[in-house]
Parts: sequence; C-alpha cells; structure tokens
Amino acid sequence: MSPLQFPFPRSGGSRTQSRFPFPLPQRRPSSQPGQRRPVFGQSGVGSGLKMRLILALAIAAFAFLSYYGKPGDINQVTGKSERVALTEESQEIQLGLQAAPEMVGHHGGPSRSIADQQRVQMIGFRLLDALEKDLRVQNRSNPYYKSFQFTLLADRRSVNAFALPGGQVFITHALYDQLETEGQLAGVLGHEIGHVLARHGNKRMAKQGLFQGLAGAVGVLGGDQRSAQMAQMVSSVLSMKYGREHELESDQWGVRLCRFGGYDPRAMIGVMEILDRATGGQGPPEFFSTHPKPANRVEYIKKVIAEEFPNGVPPGLRP
Repeated sequence: MSPLQFPFPRSGGSRTQSRFPFPLPQRRPSSQPGQRRPVFGQSGVGSGLKMRLILALAIAAFAFLSYYGKPGDINQVTGKSERVALTEESQEIQLGLQAAPEMVGHHGGPSRSIADQQRVQMIGFRLLDALEKDLRVQNRSNPYYKSFQFTLLADRRSVNAFALPGGQVFITHALYDQLETEGQLAGVLGHEIGHVLARHGNKRMAKQGLFQGLAGAVGVLGGDQRSAQMAQMVSSVLSMKYGREHELESDQWGVRLCRFGGYDPRAMIGVMEILDRATGGQGPPEFFSTHPKPANRVEYIKKVIAEEFPNGVPPGLRP
C-alpha cells in the first residue's frame, strides 16, 4: 500500500468503518476543469522575489534621495554648486588633520632634508599666494588657505604625491628626486592643490555613499553572494571612473596654478613622462584604475595649455 493511500470502506458494507477514528479530508474539485494546480512552494518563491524587489527599491530610493535630495553646497573657490558629504570646510580640514599622521608614518615620516623641505613649502605657498590674487579680482576666497601644509616625505620607493581634504599636501622623495626643474615641482604641487580646491575627497565620499547604496540594492535583489559581489564590482568600477575625472580636473588646476605662479605649465608633460617611466609603461588597464594613463593625460594637459594660453605660452616663464 502506498503511504499516501488510505483504506476506505467498500461500498457494499454499510457498517464497515475506516481504521482512522477521524474524518478523512475530502478532495475538492477544481473550480475550472483542466486548470493546473499550483506547485508546492511556487507562491513562496514569488513572494520572496517580490519582497526583495520592494526592499531593493527602498534601498536604491534612499541612496538617491540622500545624494540628490539635498541642495548642493557652493564651492567658495569656484563658485559652483557641488554635492559633498561634508558641507563645512572646517570638517574637511579636521578630517585631513586626523588622517595626516597615519599617512606620514606610512611613508617613513617627513624628509630630514631641511633645504628640500623648505623648497617644497616655498613653491607650494608661492602658488597659493598667486591664486589669492586672482580670487580677489573675482571677489572669491580660498577657505583652505591657512590650513595648507606641504610636506616632503622620506619615502624613496613610492613615486607618488597626494593630498588630503582641507589642505594636507604630500610628495615622496622617490618622485621629488626625479623632478628636473622647479616648474615640474610646481606642476605636481599645483595638481595636488587642485584636489583640495575642488573638494575631490569630499565629493568622493558623497558619491561613494550613492554607489554603495545602489550596490546594496542590486545585491538584495539578486538574493545571493554572487549578485552581491557583482554589484560591488560595478560600484568599484564606477568609483574608479569618477576618480579618473578628478585627476584630469586636477591637471587643469595644475596648469592654471603654474600660470598664476609664473611657471611654464609644459613642465607637467615632463612629470607625466616620469610617472610613465615609474610604472614601466605598464600598470592596470585604465578602465580598472583610479588614474588615467600618463600618455592620455599628456594630451589633456596640452589641450588645457592651449585653452589657458590661446596666443601661445609666453616666454620668460620659469621652466
């Protein structure tokens, strides 16, 4: 006897009873003959997908509202409205000051060469002072001016320069030692100053919140580990593209600040050649990098120079 069969009484025996002391359930006929009965668990799968969709939409909506729902903050240097995570410049400055000791320690501390350290600081503040004159003409101000600090790091292995929100600017000895002219150093520092003035770190924090929120929504909708990993990968790629745009914008600032400070911005082309040699012309594909390829940046820098000097670069600028 199959486990699903029950011993019903024969139709001829009026007194014959089932072995079971309780009434057996009766099968209800389908309201529509020929209609397929639902498969066990099918409605549960549909309900689960619906719930994940609702939750994913809620997460995505929250991410969009958090980023686009509030008014942009006005950048006092450029006069443009920007979407940032921290709306107070003092918060950016404090964030940079807090992160600076760890970054300095990671690169072997400050350089012990007093002369080189002073040279980096002199050129950095020369660029800032030249910028101040231009901003006064436009009735604008640089809220980070007094918080800027320029530090030459002892690291002789990592060819690098970077800036933290609020005005902490660093260059490693590994890069500094390869620079051939004062104009090249001005181009490097001008680029990093540009990151601060354009509030790139602050913008990236705000954008990262949006990307992470959207990645979380996609992961919830997929419902498994693979979906979550793919969503994080997409978020990372979008963030890298955003970073490359910031690098080009800072190259533009580098050219502009060189012009303000009396340096020949074509020196930045030499910096790109140094960076290209440092990576051996290799490195990851640009699509998977936060920085554009140095060769591509050269073309962009030439374009910006042509825009800043429509009549050609004048003679007499510091090389």
